[in-house]
Amino acid sequence: MDTYIDAAEAFPTRFWHTLDDGRVQCDVCPRFCKLHEGQRGLCFVRGNVGGKVALLSYGRSSGFCVDPIEKKPLNHFLPGTPVFSFGTAGCNLACKFCQNWDISKSREMDSLLDRASPEAIAQTAKALGCRSVAYTYNDPVIFHEYTIDTARACRELGVKSVAVSAGYQCAEPRAEFYRYMDAANIDLKAFTEDFYHKICGGHLQPVLETLEYIKHETSVWLEITTLLIPDENDSEQELEALTRWVVEKLGPDVPLHFSAFHPDWKMLNKSATPPTTLLEARRIAMKNGVRYAYVGNIHHKEGDSTYCHHCGQMLIGRDWYELSEWNLTPEGRCNRCGTPCAGVFEAEPGDWGAKRMPVSMAGRV
Repeated sequence: MDTYIDAAEAFPTRFWHTLDDGRVQCDVCPRFCKLHEGQRGLCFVRGNVGGKVALLSYGRSSGFCVDPIEKKPLNHFLPGTPVFSFGTAGCNLACKFCQNWDISKSREMDSLLDRASPEAIAQTAKALGCRSVAYTYNDPVIFHEYTIDTARACRELGVKSVAVSAGYQCAEPRAEFYRYMDAANIDLKAFTEDFYHKICGGHLQPVLETLEYIKHETSVWLEITTLLIPDENDSEQELEALTRWVVEKLGPDVPLHFSAFHPDWKMLNKSATPPTTLLEARRIAMKNGVRYAYVGNIHHKEGDSTYCHHCGQMLIGRDWYELSEWNLTPEGRCNRCGTPCAGVFEAEPGDWGAKRMPVSMAGRV
């Protein structure tokens, strides 16, 4: 895509190479954008500046906010705690159903009004009592360098890092990226190549490879979200295949979140997902051995809550983003039968609740 590039905003990157015809190829994601001088990739925030691929959104954000960690969604990572959230603009997929399209499909750098250094973000998160920072709203894969520098600054202050991503990433940058993450929620859009190709403009296999890499090659806590769209990715056959793959390839302890679609962006002709579809997906997942399956974007306490997979006791009760019951020992075990609950828990839950607190970074840079 040809748009004006301000060289003063260019931040150097290293996952790219020069082609024989003089163009440069970005190697951050499997899209492999090949760019002439002055061109941006599909993601909009990486472009060819002086014969090198540069990040054009470093230090600039579409906004900062403190959210409940359950909103990411992460149900087994420091429950009840506040997370400092931010994103940039653009995306490396082209999902027709995007529910953050005003950010991810932005083609105006003016949407990146807030500026903040990695150090300022880490310091602000710490000062506000946030246990973690989430790279979210669009996809941190495309602002790789900004994400990693921020995660490094956070680590120095004891603040953890959370990636909310579609997992569409190449192997070498992926390995660097997840060295600095503590938790991730990966958006598994569907379980067919046809869906990824026609509706997302991408491919399924790289996402599956990312999921296996995170689970088996890192210590990052992993959860998965699938947005169920009527008549597109919600068939019993596809849900059977998806949930069986998760148990076989990732194990039974990776939580799955099935979320409700609402008409948006380029899929306004679709109806919203009925709650019965989400509950059926949860049933199929648990039948196939998934120990922690959740429903999202609807109010359903049973489907939001965490249960002991051995004795069935409710371990963590949830009413939207508010925690109610808490039946875990300080060691993260069921207080009735002693069975461990998979996750990253502290002795006591947080009490942030459902609050959402926008944060201005003015004067903090």
